[in-house]
Amino acid sequence: MYRRHDEVPVYQYRQGAVQSVHYNTVQTAFKRLGDEIRLSIPRLRTLDLILQHDAWIVVDNALGDLPIAAWTEFRSAQRDALHTPVDCQIRLFHANGNLIINHVLEAMELLLGERLNAVETTHSVIHFPEK
Repeated sequence: MYRRHDEVPVYQYRQGAVQSVHYNTVQTAFKRLGDEIRLSIPRLRTLDLILQHDAWIVVDNALGDLPIAAWTEFRSAQRDALHTPVDCQIRLFHANGNLIINHVLEAMELLLGERLNAVETTHSVIHFPEK
């Protein structure tokens, strides 16, 4: 389990929210793909996204997985519907971290969608015998 986002000094803390489509997709991915997911972000050469239940962390794998940005402290218990955003804390570890977070979320949605579709196509429907 990756924990460096709790050890490295933070450049900036800010309150934010994750859109429901992103949060719900990640929760579905945890159920179908496992508890920790690592994605390589297209067009951002050395950046990966590590998804864990308590944090989503953008890391630079060329610098020994140094964190760049992270979404932490998800407050999903306060959410009363699946379509509402989830409040969280955004931690920026790099001065330009805020420039990539929207791109990372969009890429995450596409990459997880592809992985989830691949998993779903491996199942088949079993028909009940007719009486």
